[in-house]
Formats: sequence, C-alpha cells, structure tokens
Amino acid sequence: MCSGKGKSSVLIGFILISLEMIVSANTGFSISIYNVTSRNIYLRWSKFSGAFSYRITATPMNTVGHPLLAHFNDVPVIGVLTLLTPNTVHTVKVEAIDKNGIILAEAQTMQLTAPEIPAIDQAYSKLSNSITVEWAAVPGATSYLLTAQDGESFIETIVINSPGTVTGLKAATLYKITIRSINSGGRSLPSPSKKAKTVLAAPVLSVSSPSYDSIVVSWGAVYMAVGFSVSIMRSDGLGSMTKENTTHTSLVFTSLDPGTLYTIKAHAWNVNGIPGDDFTYNQITSPHAPSDVQVAFDSGTLRATVSWIPTEGTLNYSVTASSGTSKLNCSTSSTSCTLSSLQCGSEYSVYVIANNGAGSSKPTDAVSLKTVPCAPGSITIEEDNPGKLSVSWSNVDLGDYYVVFVKSDDGLEVHCNTSHTQCHFQSDCGFTYFISVFAYNKAGQSPLGDVLNYTTAPCCPSDFYPVFVSSDTVEIVWSPVRGAEMYETKAVDGVGVVLCNDTATICILSALQCNTQYNITVYSYSEIRGSNTSCVSKYVATAPCSPEIKSISQDDLSIISVHWQANNDETIYTVTARGEAGLWRCTSSGNSCSITDLPCGSVFSVSAVAITTAGQSLPSYSVPLETGACCPSGVKLYRLRNNGIRIYWRASAGLIKYSTDLYGSKGNFTCTPTSGLSYCDVTEIPCGDVYTVVVSPVPEKGSKLTFCPKKIYSVTCSGSSVGMVIYRGKRSPE
Repeated sequence: MCSGKGKSSVLIGFILISLEMIVSANTGFSISIYNVTSRNIYLRWSKFSGAFSYRITATPMNTVGHPLLAHFNDVPVIGVLTLLTPNTVHTVKVEAIDKNGIILAEAQTMQLTAPEIPAIDQAYSKLSNSITVEWAAVPGATSYLLTAQDGESFIETIVINSPGTVTGLKAATLYKITIRSINSGGRSLPSPSKKAKTVLAAPVLSVSSPSYDSIVVSWGAVYMAVGFSVSIMRSDGLGSMTKENTTHTSLVFTSLDPGTLYTIKAHAWNVNGIPGDDFTYNQITSPHAPSDVQVAFDSGTLRATVSWIPTEGTLNYSVTASSGTSKLNCSTSSTSCTLSSLQCGSEYSVYVIANNGAGSSKPTDAVSLKTVPCAPGSITIEEDNPGKLSVSWSNVDLGDYYVVFVKSDDGLEVHCNTSHTQCHFQSDCGFTYFISVFAYNKAGQSPLGDVLNYTTAPCCPSDFYPVFVSSDTVEIVWSPVRGAEMYETKAVDGVGVVLCNDTATICILSALQCNTQYNITVYSYSEIRGSNTSCVSKYVATAPCSPEIKSISQDDLSIISVHWQANNDETIYTVTARGEAGLWRCTSSGNSCSITDLPCGSVFSVSAVAITTAGQSLPSYSVPLETGACCPSGVKLYRLRNNGIRIYWRASAGLIKYSTDLYGSKGNFTCTPTSGLSYCDVTEIPCGDVYTVVVSPVPEKGSKLTFCPKKIYSVTCSGSSVGMVIYRGKRSPE
C-alpha cells in the first residue's frame, strides 16, 4: 500500500504539471480542460481543417475500468465526458476524423477528477454568526467547500476536515447548508442540503455607575427575543452572583462595593427558551474620595507636592489648586502629585478627587497653600550689532542677584550671574534664543517668569552656483542656510535689476540680456528678522544672443550657403537644416557657412544658434528652404545590336548633367552622355545577368548625387548576344 501510494503521489504531481493545454505536434490541433467534477470532465478543442467529426475518449489510469467514448460533429468545439470515476486520473484524447473515418490529427492530456460528493451528518449553531457542519471524510479530498445559503445570498468557506464552521452569518436566520469535496483536479457537485438556524444575537449592553454603590444596565431590543437574563458579580470572584430575568430592556443593581470591578453577563432567549449569544461587560463602580490630604511646598521652584491615602478602585487622581479665577491642575495614578507654575504672592485652596472608568468621587476638604514673591518682569532683548545680544529686566523687591539663562534652538545653554539688571551674550546667525530671568534671595529662587525668544538674522548662502544658463535665463541653486524662510536672488548688469523670490533653494532669473555679465547675489530672509543684507555676490555671464539669418542661397544642386548677422564675441555658430529627408548641419565662427549633400526636391527649415563658454543661445527664427524636381524620370533600357544597351530617361527641368551606372554580378558599367542628351549607350555588356540601373545628376561643383531611385532589369541572352531586356522592379533611394 505504501509503495502504491508513493507512485500515485508522483503521478499526481506529474499531472498537475501537465494540466495546461496540450497541442498535437506539427498540426496545431489542441485540447484544453475548463471544468472538472467528480464524474464529469468539460473540455474544448480547436477546429481542424477537413475534420467531419471528433472522437473523445477518457481512459482511467492505474484502475480497472473501460475507456469512455463520445462522438461530436464538426460544429461544436466543446464537450463533456460523463460517468467517470471520482478521484481518478484519466487520459483524455481528442481525434479529428474525416468523412472516410481517417484520423487527421489528435491531441491528449491527463486530468484528475474531483473526489466523491460528501454527505452531511449534522449541522448546528452555537453562535449567532456561525453554523458548524460535521461529515464523513471523502477519499482523495484535500479540502472541502462549505456553503450557507439564505435566499439569494450565500457565504462560502474552505476547510481542511470535519467539523467545519461557516462564519459571518446573520443571527436567528435559517440557512441551507451544502458541502463539496476538493482536490487538485477540481471540486465535486454540492452534497444534499441540510437546514440549520443560527441562535439569537446577544443584547448590546450600555453600562454606567451613577454612584459608588450602584450600576445601571440597559440594552436595545433583540430580533426574535422574548426575554433577557442579566447577572452581575465581582470580577475577582469574591461575594455572590446576582441574576435577574426580565422582559424589559434595563436593570439597576444596588448595594455594591465602591471602586470595585464587576462582570455583567446578558443573553436573550426565544419562544422555545433557547438562549442566544452571551454579551459580557466589565464595569467598575465609582470610587470614594481620598483621605488625609497633605501639601508640601518648595519655595525655590514654586511647586507644591500634594499627597493622600489612596481609595479602592481608583484609576487616577485629580488635584486642583484655585486662587480667585486662577486654577492649576495635575493628574496622577500614584498617591502624590506636583503642582507646577504656581503664581507668586497668592493663596491657594487645594483639594483632591478620585477618578476611575465609572466617574469621579466627591472632592476632599480643602487645604490652604501660600507661595513666594514674584519673578522679574519687563524683560527686553536688543541686538546691538550682529553677534551681540543685550538682555535687560526690571528690578524686583527682595532680589539679591539675578541669573539669566539663554538657550539656543540647537540645545546649547549659557547663563549670566549679576547684581545689575542687564547681561550681554554672543550670538550666531539664523538661531532662535530662548531667554529667562530668575531672581534669587536667601529664601531661594523666584518662579519662572516670561520666557522670551529672539531670532537673529538668517545666514547668507555662500555656495550658490549656476546650473543652467541660456540667452535670457540663469538658473541658480544653493544649499539651505540656517534661519532662512525665503530667498531673494538679485541680478544686476549695471543698467537694470532682475529679482527672484522663492522659498526653495533654486531660482530661475529670466528676461535677462543675452551675452551680458551679471552681478548675482542671493539674500536670505526670515519673517521675524527680515533680510540679511551682508551676503556676497558672484558674476555670471548669460549665453550669447540668437543670430539673425540674413539670407540663404543655393550654390549647387546639393549645396546651400547661409548668411547671418554675428552679434557676439568669440562665438561658434551652428546652422541646422531640418526636414523629412533628415538633418544637416554646418558650423562656423564667422557669419556664414555652407551645408552640403542636401537632397534635391526637399523642403527644409533652416535655423542657427550661437555657442560660447557661457552656454547656447536660443535658436534664430526658422527660414523655409526648398531645394530644386533633380532626379530624372522614365528610366528605361533598350537593346542595341550585338551586345549593346541604351539607357534612356526624361531629364528634369533645367540644364543638368547626368551619369548612368549599371551594377551586375558580371560587372559594373558607367557612361556619361554628351551634354543635352537624355540617353547613354553601354556596349559589350554581358547578357544573362540582372542589372541595377541608376541615373544620377552631376553638380557643377562636387561629386554626383546618389539618392535617386534605382531600377532593376534582366538582360537575357539570344545566342551569344543580348536578347530581351525585362523590367524587374524599382527600389527607393538608399
């Protein structure tokens, strides 16, 4: 048995790899499986030319059984094989057969059928949102698909074995339950259904503790419920449980322990007395007020530590110190709390309240608290000059000396001790300084007064540089500097000023003069302190001005000369002729250049740019250009006596010289006619060859042009002489 099972596993693994479409070699005839059940295989195949019918066979592997056979005419390309063996590998073959019964082509694949249909033993509900199903295992099944259907809606879930549970259902609802078995080949048809009803939903409780010895419970109506059961007991298990049955939707439990956590459980039941889901809620009762409140005051820091004896079931405590309209608060989960930032020269009334999730206790009896004199005021900060801050303040009664603390926004702190009312500090650009002043006497330190802040002017960008320069634009970038919220970039050429303001560390200065040197400065700016005007500048030159094309002349069939106005110094000019035929250029440091090898009969757009070390100008205005209809037309070959060939053409307009070339495997031939003639003779040309013929114009200056179309001719032999000349076709110019 173990050996057989091992072979079956290997075979199934091979089949899983082979389940895709199988195509018959060299014919294109194919078969594919699109659905599988326990006893059926649904398949499709491709049409085959000349087929009159198709024969389908399914043969079980490694089992005793007969092949199943089905015939189909040539109209459908889909079919189904029925009455197969569940959980069995079948070899499925399709044969295309002609009218005489001859097999034209065949294709085959292997397919595992789904397991047998399972049977449900029982289905029941223990929770309002689920139904549990039990069934006997099916051989070969790797998983099972459970389906719960309620009218038109249904919920499915896949489980590995029995029992299985379908979740996500509605409470108090009747469902039709089915199950399917699944393996790697497919899934079975659904089992006979069984009905099961979910139990009632749990009531959703709303719980509160209005006093330290009572809890109020309420809930909404539950579908199909006729009554409710609610119980309460201490969560620590001490004491007894109280249970109440009611048809109402609220209950009040009294005589409870203060600050104690209680567990409340509730469920509904239907007309048959069947209980639904439980709802559990934990609620603590309100606490008693704390006792024995003590206050310890620190005159040096104007802080008071309040302590007390804790009370049962308290989550945290709130301490309040009130003086007239002023109130200070602190909250803690321990038995003491520190009140900070008490006002100087005031008397406070201090009381404590205990809090937990249920609410708050009554406040304790008030305790009196008196504070120390006030801190210095009228603090002023001045920046006498960059890098030096002066801090001054008003004198206070009972103040023997003062300490000024200055902390920068990078965390560095310095201080100054003095018996006067002024201190001086060093400062850096782009920093915010936080300044506080304390007064001291024999009793200790004054409370913290106003904490002022002063921001120095932002630092200057020093590493700015141009990353793009054109005729009228310069793009400047720099690294961020400390304290800058915005930057202003200024470009000055001695005549005008161009500005750029932005929060980014990049600026594009446009509308500049071409071929001009600018003095560029980047200033930093902050809203608090304004602009730093001590930033240094750099010189940047713009790209050259755009040239202006003055004239274009065509010197020859393929040569043009372009003239422009040179309005820059030490500049290289590049002229571009752009058209459908391609792109041609010429370069010069003067005011003209020539573009050669232009194709005739073409349209171009000609423009020029100037280039210097500063960059490239904008292109000039484009000038249209059309070269002269120079390639001949109507090229033909005629046989002459003996081994001669005459090449004839129709010349284009104007007086153009032409050169004729014939290229063949037995040799190449060239002839140039007398000026004014439109034909040329080639003698002693080998027959029995294919020749490529091209008639090219020859400019007065330069070499012949090679872009005219080519024609192909066959020159046959008549004996040892030239026979027929046959036109073979035309090629586009290379």
